[in-house]
Amino acid sequence: MALVNVSAKAGVARMVLASPPLNIITRKMMEEIRSGLESAAADSSVRVLLLSAEGKHFSAGADVAEHMPPEHEQLIPEFTETVTAVHDFPLPTIAAVQGRCLGGGFELVQPADIVVAAESASFGQPEIMLGVTAPIASVLLPRKGNIGYASEILFTGDPYSAADAKDAGFVARVVPDGELEETALELAARIARHSAASLRLAKKTMRVAANKNICEALEAAGTIYVDELMNTDDASEGLNAFTEKRRPSWSNS
Repeated sequence: MALVNVSAKAGVARMVLASPPLNIITRKMMEEIRSGLESAAADSSVRVLLLSAEGKHFSAGADVAEHMPPEHEQLIPEFTETVTAVHDFPLPTIAAVQGRCLGGGFELVQPADIVVAAESASFGQPEIMLGVTAPIASVLLPRKGNIGYASEILFTGDPYSAADAKDAGFVARVVPDGELEETALELAARIARHSAASLRLAKKTMRVAANKNICEALEAAGTIYVDELMNTDDASEGLNAFTEKRRPSWSNS
């Protein structure tokens, strides 16, 4: 059974996370996301990509079990590759977000060109609560919007409302819950009216100017996570505490 559904109609490629209710991002889902992006990029009819998710929540994040050593050595590079593939998609990308958008789910939408959120959506990077970090968000959030908000999100681990995320510059538009899909599709249709070549070059120009070294930064963030963070006692303690449903006991180092 597919974890990601991909279709194309009237110039709009739709990529839908299809593992409700929480759409946990596993390595298999990442593989399907990368494959779907490659397929959409190769489709000459596509003008814009719309990323969304089935169910009440966009995504509660990556599979914590796959973060545990030694699986993290494969997970982090693969997740970096997946987010980079979203970032490098050659045409405009829209993310439509409802419910919880946390951890890896939030990181997945950060490279989108436009994020449209339902009023009840919430965003957060709770990794710090598990004694680890959010390597992708540590690179993308400060570049995406207000660095003060980015720091607060990364350091507290707390969830933030769609309105807060819009104020911070991470979300372009907030709409009533019942209007999310309609609004995102209408925006995608407006973009899909235009020349594919012009859209590609418009996006390329913005990315070259704003994020020239972002891929190197993402790779470095992943390396720090694998080689340094996951060798700390607190990383193992936080992840184990989560799976054992207990409060973590942090070291003093």
